[in-house]
Amino acid sequence: MKKLFALVIALIMVLSLGSALADDKTTVVFWYSLEGVNAETIKGIVDEFNASQDKIFVDAQYQGAYDDAINKLKAAGMGQLPCDIVHSYEIGTRFIIDSGWIVPIQEYIDKDGWDTSVIEPNLLAYYTVDGRINSMPFNCSTPLMYYNKTAFDEAGITEIPTTVDGILEIAEKLTTYNPDGSIDRYGFLFSNYGWFFEQWTGKMGREYVNNGNGRESYATQVMFGEDGAALDIFKMWEKIAACPYTAYIERGGTSAARAAFVAGKTAIFLASTANLAGVLSNVKGAFEVGTAFFPYVNPEDKGGVSTGGGTLWMIKSGDEAKEAASFEFIKFCVNPENQAKWSANTGYFPINVKAQETETFKANLEKYPQFQVALDQLHASGPEYVGSLLSVFPEVRQYVEDVTEKVFQGQLTAEQGVEELVGLANDAIETYNLVNY
Repeated sequence: MKKLFALVIALIMVLSLGSALADDKTTVVFWYSLEGVNAETIKGIVDEFNASQDKIFVDAQYQGAYDDAINKLKAAGMGQLPCDIVHSYEIGTRFIIDSGWIVPIQEYIDKDGWDTSVIEPNLLAYYTVDGRINSMPFNCSTPLMYYNKTAFDEAGITEIPTTVDGILEIAEKLTTYNPDGSIDRYGFLFSNYGWFFEQWTGKMGREYVNNGNGRESYATQVMFGEDGAALDIFKMWEKIAACPYTAYIERGGTSAARAAFVAGKTAIFLASTANLAGVLSNVKGAFEVGTAFFPYVNPEDKGGVSTGGGTLWMIKSGDEAKEAASFEFIKFCVNPENQAKWSANTGYFPINVKAQETETFKANLEKYPQFQVALDQLHASGPEYVGSLLSVFPEVRQYVEDVTEKVFQGQLTAEQGVEELVGLANDAIETYNLVNY
């Protein structure tokens, strides 16, 4: 009995010691919003960080899509914000800054003396507002054109189109048919994705909203109606609708177009660079995959692309230990080796320029040279095409997709589409500004 009692006491002491050690750690709650391979890679980074030291424990929690995480923070309210780091998309930037939830990461960059020159400048520029870096770029991407190089070779196409008109011109040559005369492979499948509208506006070198694209002061109206960007894009959609060798496949994303491309049902599709690893893996050598810059709307366009994807925000807790621990974890996420692994596993850019010097990055690039196109496109775009800030960006993106669909289906002319979209967007901006500024 004495031996049993002693064993119980020893067990209690071990458990108490373990609890004390756990209590000594600063726990950081990290909300992330990616799934599949991307989520597994995030969890791998978290596990590696937790094992690398004994002062901080990162509790990674999946919160659903970006909108879901933002809505949960809204519901929690300022007094009881339930996380220390939140992962959010680029179009949430203006709203999150306005919310008062965050500690600008610039504060800890300055305290730490951390060298920001290691971050890709065109990515860092998006999250720099009024000279202050607000969050850390993490899963950053731009759109690419993906094409079936084998199909191009078989059709005798040697010149890669640089405009949507150019794609439509070769779509017939790339289209194949079933024995019954139905189309087996389309030349091009189009996704109605609001992000593409933003990118096409930038590739025209035109502004999406006023006041320096919302960077000189708060945006008060959209500019794509006045500067002709929306009209050019909707007229392009009318051409797409009239072409029998293309099809409208989905709205709000590119997953269906990607699946069709992998299955050999379209020769071209447009999607984020973040699809690259998955596309190359899923094609499994059935055909050679080519990548090219995202196409222009007009041949005379001279603009550039801006970043999409997500970023890491530090939540204002008032607890200096938690905030300092959050910054340590964020630095770990963006160190060269982790960014090289992240890029290789997911297709997102390595946001740390020194990642390109690692053996991990070099080996992946040698195996998949298509990744170089994504980096070349990023570097070919200047900071002046960094992208716009808008408090109601998610809502306006939905309006873009709604109206684009109507134009494609012939319910509205291009001119009518511009009028409807501008009205919807400006009403949303005005309402938000009246309440918040």
